[in-house]
Amino acid sequence: MREAALSTPTSTATTLRLTEIFLSLQGETSRTGLPTVFIRLSGCPLRCRWCDTPYSFTGGITATLPKVLAQVAAFAVPTVCVTGGEPLAQKNCLLLLTALCDAGYSVSLETSGALDVCDVDARVSRIVDIKPPGSGEVARNRWDNLACLTPHDEIKLVLAGREDYEWARELLRTRQLTRHCPVLFAPVQGELSPTELAGWILADRLPVRMQVQLHKLLWGDTPGR
Repeated sequence: MREAALSTPTSTATTLRLTEIFLSLQGETSRTGLPTVFIRLSGCPLRCRWCDTPYSFTGGITATLPKVLAQVAAFAVPTVCVTGGEPLAQKNCLLLLTALCDAGYSVSLETSGALDVCDVDARVSRIVDIKPPGSGEVARNRWDNLACLTPHDEIKLVLAGREDYEWARELLRTRQLTRHCPVLFAPVQGELSPTELAGWILADRLPVRMQVQLHKLLWGDTPGR
């Protein structure tokens, strides 16, 4: 559902490396179903085994911050999500997030949890992944981030099977994740049945929100949806 093409900037002001900007429905988190403008930044230092946006690892175009804000405004939608790749790998992501908040948008950030989230504008809802063993990137989890989270934020764990689930269940207990913010469990598409994950959550009475990727139910794996 890509609604806008990126164009080459003409300014030398603050810049970002962009993969795409598009309008879609938010497919995850507590904002599921809301019309949302997605700003996908390029680049990521992680290589999660089930990543569904590897096309954002390289390439993209350089765009100025004013140009990005203008393209977002053209959609006339109040909800914006900055994602990647790993958006915080670009230092100017922090300036982008603050500028979006200053412009009056309701802003969320999707981040891997491997980089410091504590300097993100407090008005942003930080959606912080915690990587389970099945991702191949469990060693990259930055546990210091937990101390920065508030009820305005969310923790997301994407799980590939029973081993990941049991690891996440234990993490809930040992790290007391729900004391920081809401916690989301989601299945890896094609590896763990949503019905099976739902059954485990109910059997264990876990205080988490089960989610599936709404955009994939609607449009499959089409990029920019």
